[in-house]
Amino acid sequence: MPCVTPDPSDKDAEPFVEVDPTGRYGRYSDLLGAGAVKKVYRAFDQEEGIEVAWNQVRLRNFIEDASVIDRLFSEVRLLRTLKNNNIIMLYNVWMDEEQNTLNFITEVCTSGNLREYRKKHRHVSMKALKKWSKQILKGLEYLHTHEPCVIHRDLNCSNVFINGNIGQVKIGDLGLATIVGKSHAAHSVLGTPEFMAPELYEEEYTELVDIYSFGMCVLEMVTLEIPYSECDSVVKIYKKVTAGVKPQALNKVKDSEVRAFIEKCLAKSENRPSASDLLKDPLFYGIDDDDEVIDEK
Repeated sequence: MPCVTPDPSDKDAEPFVEVDPTGRYGRYSDLLGAGAVKKVYRAFDQEEGIEVAWNQVRLRNFIEDASVIDRLFSEVRLLRTLKNNNIIMLYNVWMDEEQNTLNFITEVCTSGNLREYRKKHRHVSMKALKKWSKQILKGLEYLHTHEPCVIHRDLNCSNVFINGNIGQVKIGDLGLATIVGKSHAAHSVLGTPEFMAPELYEEEYTELVDIYSFGMCVLEMVTLEIPYSECDSVVKIYKKVTAGVKPQALNKVKDSEVRAFIEKCLAKSENRPSASDLLKDPLFYGIDDDDEVIDEK
């Protein structure tokens, strides 16, 4: 059956602002999010009858910066090869040469990112936080054991997304990810300072930088505080991270088992466990993926 753009004369229909070249996907005007590189709009897949996310990058904004465009194309190529319940799925991608935009359709998570969701729902059980953490780890395990190995490099609570109605979390925004291949070593410094492992600054690191960032995500989820919020500049964060000084928020973690788990993630790279190792941690005993997550009121 052919896809049909809503009839503008139908007052109840929400108008599409833009339709993809196949006519399958329609973009609405409302933004789901905006970053330095791309805007994400609400959209609709007429074939499947589901809401999706329309990611749009204005390439002319980066005409001077070929590295950004290269990175975007590599994100899209990479996303197309990834199939995992805890990684945002990519459905379609195309260039609009007339508008000079790169567009790609991804699945949408109904409740937005984990940082905003956690701020909105302050009374969440430790069981729920463990479930979210376990799902992020499963996504990381998939990336890190992928052939070739994939390092996310910018994992933080604002690019982990959630379907709050079923408590499902997914890792997104793989724009800074890099395929490192057999050596498992990468060299460029990228990421969000508060979540960056010390060795990232040394430009010699492996996929274990994501485990460090994951530890900071768990810390933020538990304390509702962005790590190193006591620092008022990137330079101060850098000095603390490279000196091995832990964020003050760690002192607010009252549960000794959870604190010990976070500290494992923040350990020096040679002592830091893999995602597969962490999934076997006693912290997750009794945490069944299919359990219903209920907020504690």
